[in-house]
Amino acid sequence: MFKNNKLAVAIFFAVSGLSLSGCGGGGSSTPTNPNTSTPTPPPTNSGPTWTAGTFASSSEFKDQCAIPRTGNDPYNNNQPYPDKAGSEFTEKMWLRSWSNETYLWYDEIEDNNPDNFNSVAAYFAQLKTFQKTDSGANKDNFHFSEPTEDYFKEAQSGVVSGYGINWAFIKNTPPRELRVAYLEDDSPAAKAGLQRGDTILSVDNVSIDSNTAAGVDTLNEVLFSPTAGESHNFKLRSNDGTEKSINIVAGNITKTPVQNVGTITTENGFKVGYMQFNSHISIAQQGLIDAVNQFKADNIDELVIDFRYNRGGLLALSSQLAYMVAGPANTQGFYYYQTIKNDKQPVESPFPFVDIEVDYSTFEVTNNTLPDLNLAKVYVLSTESTCSASEAFINGLKGIDAEVILIGGKTCGKPYGFTPTHNCATTYYTIQFTGANFKGFGEYADGLNPTPTPQFAADVKGCVVADDFDHSLGDQQEGLLAAALYHIENDSCPVVAQASATKQLNFASQAEQETGLSLSPNRPIYRENMDLTRPVSAKGKSNE
Repeated sequence: MFKNNKLAVAIFFAVSGLSLSGCGGGGSSTPTNPNTSTPTPPPTNSGPTWTAGTFASSSEFKDQCAIPRTGNDPYNNNQPYPDKAGSEFTEKMWLRSWSNETYLWYDEIEDNNPDNFNSVAAYFAQLKTFQKTDSGANKDNFHFSEPTEDYFKEAQSGVVSGYGINWAFIKNTPPRELRVAYLEDDSPAAKAGLQRGDTILSVDNVSIDSNTAAGVDTLNEVLFSPTAGESHNFKLRSNDGTEKSINIVAGNITKTPVQNVGTITTENGFKVGYMQFNSHISIAQQGLIDAVNQFKADNIDELVIDFRYNRGGLLALSSQLAYMVAGPANTQGFYYYQTIKNDKQPVESPFPFVDIEVDYSTFEVTNNTLPDLNLAKVYVLSTESTCSASEAFINGLKGIDAEVILIGGKTCGKPYGFTPTHNCATTYYTIQFTGANFKGFGEYADGLNPTPTPQFAADVKGCVVADDFDHSLGDQQEGLLAAALYHIENDSCPVVAQASATKQLNFASQAEQETGLSLSPNRPIYRENMDLTRPVSAKGKSNE
């Protein structure tokens, strides 16, 4: 996508009003004709220059691309692409100014010369803070980019390239452990017979424990960035110890963000609604509405939402789900989320509990009121892959004193968000805001922590239970769901032997702690944290 050459910027000095004359020594000279003047060369356009600490408006560099796209944009009403002829330097200068204008911690970015970086991607990678949180983790773990076409495919239609496998990184460096977390419905992997908990042994005869650069490159390409139509061999070990060899053809996968919706009746007669919610993307809206209507028809007493692999998405959708759980009786008079940006940005009005369906192609509300369950309590299943809009759901409900019971592991710790911004065929994500609930709390950069006895602001009442890959999601015997059902009937946590279940580790932090070559998905683990904050507006009205 990026060219490696750098643009050499020449600086030209314009000189006007002077004639050239020669002078000699030894009493001799060459006369000049006073009626003849030396023509001034035509001015040459100079390119932009970098001056440390001086920033032009990002609009001066927007859409000036080293490789401009031509034709029309199928994701923007078939309008012509906005790209103009530019260079890698103009792309870097746009990133520099845009970051200075919008990055939450813009004053912690080191203003390095763009010419010192051999690609736009390398320059963007360092346009962030490198400070640490109180726990020693990176303050900013959520800085990345992706091809704009990939962004629109997933954001608008839920389409991604691959096999339909969602991975769980148990250990990222040799001896590695990579397991199947869940599968997309009707995907190539599901049709080939893969199951939750399957452990990868090798792909295309390259061991999962390969520690050569070539081997790791093959693993990364085959596992995380296959080309649609390619067939690859997977050797796996099932939960029962059986080893199997399966060929899978990669394709364009439509995600199924809402899965395993059902109602469970406990031994004591409680009706418990359960749904697995994997991603806050726009196509999830109808699935969530259908699930809530099903739970209403079943007259459920309690609700369990499985967020364990939900890394985030649309903040508006998160607000809609919170409304559908709590209903008007519990949300009236409260707001959901207060956005906090840097001091260069205007203060925004609080984000409401959205009670109406949204046309996500225009971000306008419709005339359709959302259904609701009118619940004052909800159970949430979590791991360190529970991030962003999922954490906002937990925190937003806590802000209005709705009871949230957190079952599983500490969440990933992303109280931040961004509006994906497109430039020159690349979509960039840089932290642009943090947020707080109605009570003013939003400081959970080290995660929301389940505990039977909350003591600190980031503690949430609940139970620590390790992720269980030995059972299917939605199975009443699966560790997290079983613990939630136990808590519903006993108002306490079960005694769980932590060693009996496999605990998923946070990919980003683990990679920093271990040595050896690590797998590195081309799609970052937090790639789903879109957190679009474009205001939802009424039809015919401007966005507020």
